[in-house]
Amino acid sequence: MRTALLRSMAALLAAGGATLLPAAAAAAPTPSPGATPVNRAGTSFLSATPITAGQPVRVDASIGDHLYWSFPATAGQVHEINATVTFPKARGGASTWTVDVFDGLRRRQACTAGAQTPTVDAQTSSVALGCTLREVRPWAEPWSADPLPGTYVIRLSVIDLPEPDLGAPIDVDLLVGTIADRGASADDGELAAPLVPNTKAGTVLNAVPPVDPEADDDGDGPADWLPDLGSRWIWTGVGGVLAAVAGVVGFALTRRPRRA
Repeated sequence: MRTALLRSMAALLAAGGATLLPAAAAAAPTPSPGATPVNRAGTSFLSATPITAGQPVRVDASIGDHLYWSFPATAGQVHEINATVTFPKARGGASTWTVDVFDGLRRRQACTAGAQTPTVDAQTSSVALGCTLREVRPWAEPWSADPLPGTYVIRLSVIDLPEPDLGAPIDVDLLVGTIADRGASADDGELAAPLVPNTKAGTVLNAVPPVDPEADDDGDGPADWLPDLGSRWIWTGVGGVLAAVAGVVGFALTRRPRRA
């Protein structure tokens, strides 16, 4: 009986593995037909180049540059980011690269799969980076770091390299793909508006109102050099005078009369 039970369990595991394997093995993202390639990248969060899922990116850069791209994400989507850095010239040593993803609040999002921080030696001509994000939720608690709908920012950079390799030319290929789109989930809530980073510069507010030059010129008079009645200099002077008077009166009352 034990043998029959073990055989039935093995059959169930084999059947489950056969049905789950194709669903778990997601295909790598491919460029969308007719998508316009992007050949530039931003240098900060404010200047991130906007792209869409399936739009190929290929830029010429230098080792040490921080490259930024942004893409929109909606609830139910799972995004995969693949990047390849090619080194046309020989390098002096090993280097470590990283791809980071931030949401609309500039919170760094965790990767569930992919080589997010690979290290490549000096003889290798290219390095591949990858990051599969978590499913975008329609809402989340304020204290959580769950991915929410909005604009996401990708940053590709090198975090460790020999100093002589700084500034060497590189070719960067990047592609963002949507490997799953489940639509709105059954979560009891919905984000009021997508989280979009504020890229517009604000205005400087002056706490002190500006002084009119004409009014300032007209105010020059004989009494303008006098301090205000509430100034500490007025009260200090008055206190000094009263102290002097009190000293003189006290001396006059307490001194002994001189004898002839």
